[in-house]
Amino acid sequence: MSTTDPFDPAAEPSPSLRALAARGEIRRYRKGTLLIHEGDRGDTVFILLKGHVRAFTADDEDREFTFGYYGPGQYVGELSLDGDRRSASVIVEEPTTCSVVTRAMIEQQIAQDPQFAFELLSNVIGRARMLSARARELSLNSVYERLVHLLNALATPEPDGSRLVARHHTHQELAKLLGCSRAMVTKLLKDLVTNGSVVQEGQHIRLVRELPAKW
Repeated sequence: MSTTDPFDPAAEPSPSLRALAARGEIRRYRKGTLLIHEGDRGDTVFILLKGHVRAFTADDEDREFTFGYYGPGQYVGELSLDGDRRSASVIVEEPTTCSVVTRAMIEQQIAQDPQFAFELLSNVIGRARMLSARARELSLNSVYERLVHLLNALATPEPDGSRLVARHHTHQELAKLLGCSRAMVTKLLKDLVTNGSVVQEGQHIRLVRELPAKW
């Protein structure tokens, strides 16, 4: 690996993850590349150095549900290190560079740095908790309530007191995150704009006041 830091400057990987990434093979992927296919077997983990990917599942009618987006300093594929089949698909959302590591490389890293085992376990537990929370939200909350929760999670405070969803998400992408139709997302966002709670600024969404808890 080059002595130049391979991680995006915005990434904050742990020293252990940096060391593991140094063991792997650097690969570059075009937008639209399927890194992981749900149901396949594999023992490779993709450490993201640059770019973003999306983890999702799809049914026989190609309806998708997005589990999450991942970027530099994060990794995907670790849930199949037990030898079982992949539990989700992962697709490249923009040109992405990864360090691809195998289970054997991870075992070597843990042997030299036992603390990394706890870091890996914490990540797996965090993913499991996130999936549990998403399942609970889907089963108990309305689409509107899920949209409010998502927008609040994505938005960051601005100096003027508003909150901005800086990363562009199409209505179709939001629908996949919410487990609903694109038309429903479009309608709800239009209602929030009419209500004065949200301003659509080009590709970005600005929350200008607290979103109503119920609709």
